[in-house]
Amino acid sequence: MSVRPRRIEPAAVEGDFFYVKDLLDADERKKLERVREFLAEEVRPHANELWERAESPLGLKQAIRDLDITGTWADDQSVAPRSYLLSGLIGMEMSRVDPSFATFVGVHGGLGMGSIRECGSDEQKERWLPSMVRWEKIGAFGLTEPLVGSGTAGGLTTTARREGDSWVLNGEKKWIGNATFADLVVIWARDEADGQVKGFIVEKGTPGFSPQKLEGKIALRGVQNAHIILTDVRVPEENHLQRANSFRDTARVLKATRGGVAWSATGCAIGAYEAARTYAVQREQFGKPIGSFQLMQDLLSRMLGNITACQGMLVRMAGLQAEDRLSEAQAALAKMFCTSRMRETVAWARELFGGNGILLEYDVARFFADAEALYSYEGTRDMNSLIVGRAVTGISAFV
Repeated sequence: MSVRPRRIEPAAVEGDFFYVKDLLDADERKKLERVREFLAEEVRPHANELWERAESPLGLKQAIRDLDITGTWADDQSVAPRSYLLSGLIGMEMSRVDPSFATFVGVHGGLGMGSIRECGSDEQKERWLPSMVRWEKIGAFGLTEPLVGSGTAGGLTTTARREGDSWVLNGEKKWIGNATFADLVVIWARDEADGQVKGFIVEKGTPGFSPQKLEGKIALRGVQNAHIILTDVRVPEENHLQRANSFRDTARVLKATRGGVAWSATGCAIGAYEAARTYAVQREQFGKPIGSFQLMQDLLSRMLGNITACQGMLVRMAGLQAEDRLSEAQAALAKMFCTSRMRETVAWARELFGGNGILLEYDVARFFADAEALYSYEGTRDMNSLIVGRAVTGISAFV
């Protein structure tokens, strides 16, 4: 008597164990499926190669534009309206295939465009955002400095001095994604006159602006991070973001992008889980797949539990965004929690592979390494924890 093979639910294989994608309407699911196909055909085949060579996927700019996933309808009316849930799931899918690719897109569309959207005047938004939607101009975001990371609120050292109709910027920035090739870099600098942090658009080729690629990274190698030196960089007043006049204005940008990092972290965890699950059912030891062993099944179950918990939080976060109710602390909690669970998940995935887990050809090594960058950027776990702690106690523990 033959035994019918057991059916494996696609959701279990792909990391969507509670069918989160079913919350999208039919048109949104088609859009997400188109993105998945693009990632499978254009991004996945080259992800390891670009990661190893430390190159960004600039050749895909046209294809990304054609997906119609950059920016919002308010940025350019050519952009189809998109729910926060769909946007989040798109980010998750990108990171599921390649966190470097997701960060490349996110720096441009989230931090770069987000700064102009949140802090620019109507004229500035009209001047820059449509060309950024079309990927004719690529954006970057310069906040972190060589000696100032988590302490940027009180310790920012890059300065801005008003001279007539211009501003003169001096200082350094570090870890600035996309900055080696970006057309527009948002530089945050402290006004010498009033001590307030303000935002400025520095355009490519501006004299005194020198971005140098950081070498030797072990995470997100497909993202070009730069150490920027600003020496008497002269920026016209029209490039001063008119609604960026204190450090608190950066929080409006980071609230949205921290949520995006949480989605990316969940995608990174899914990518590692899927690689581990595939390996577990194919790799044989003692005459049978290692996926038949209890310890391996336990690792996969724990990974899937982490992923599902993160997805549940993020679905609710998308609902709060749609209601314009998402707070800075809620975004910080999502970033803190999801990146922590990601870090745990990719470690379990790498463990399942044994020695093969450190080989790039199996993908899991790339997810394992990239997770370290996602865990740290846009606010470390500790800094985001203190944002949440301040919200729940009413007492700031920042120094």
